[in-house]
Amino acid sequence: MRHSVILTLSMLGVVTLSACEQSGDAAVARAMQDVNVVDETNLNDVMLTVADPNEAVAYFQRASANDPGRIDLMRGLGLSLVRAGRAPEGVVAWKAVVDHAESNDGDRVELAGALIRDNQWDRAEEVLNAIPPTYETYDRYRLEAMVADSNEDWSRADSFYETAVGLTTKPGGVLNNWGYSKLTRGDFDGAERLFTDALRHDPQMFTAKNNLVLARGAQRQYDLPVIPMGQVERAQLLYTLALTAVKQNDITIAKGLLREAIDTHPQHFEAAVRSLRALEDNVTN
Repeated sequence: MRHSVILTLSMLGVVTLSACEQSGDAAVARAMQDVNVVDETNLNDVMLTVADPNEAVAYFQRASANDPGRIDLMRGLGLSLVRAGRAPEGVVAWKAVVDHAESNDGDRVELAGALIRDNQWDRAEEVLNAIPPTYETYDRYRLEAMVADSNEDWSRADSFYETAVGLTTKPGGVLNNWGYSKLTRGDFDGAERLFTDALRHDPQMFTAKNNLVLARGAQRQYDLPVIPMGQVERAQLLYTLALTAVKQNDITIAKGLLREAIDTHPQHFEAAVRSLRALEDNVTN
């Protein structure tokens, strides 16, 4: 009898131990799965930020093929294609995301951005118009401003740019875009103020420096503004001023600016040399 009880208890112990082992294995498996998800999320983030855009495209294409229908991977592919300058493919990828059951208004904004990069302005406007007005983000209003610019609807463009500036802690880029919009309208004073403001937020933005010089040159202000610039940047900005002077038929000033650009550049400034030679040849002829 005692042997039977001992045997029964032993069997119960084996069963209990087996159950514990199975429970432990399941817990370990779940934990490992969580770790893998975290690792994969980190890798996805890396691919979207520091990785070469085309490498990121290949990564998300493989990942999506292995796990089709996962919207985070589909989004990663769309973002990577746009970063890689492959706008037509980016449009297709973001259209697939928008058609997904788990898509949201942010995805529609990304689709509109891809359409703009693919020069499909009318379709981009349609996508943005379909997004509820209650969805208010920096990216949404930045794109709305660009579409309004393309339609030459200046009052709406200004309104959207102003709203976008208020929705980001890094407004340098959108201030530069707004300034360029003013520049194309011929509002050179307004453009100059916005480019200066953009550089206050991002002193390293060369595009804003170049645009600021264009705005000043259009007003025949041929001296460089007081802004941070390296030696190469200074030479390039002088070159921009010179070309602006040529467009306004201020040839003597243009030649002087080109010579200064050539002397300033630490290496051979081929573009400025060619431009100066062309001006001198035309004068000689």
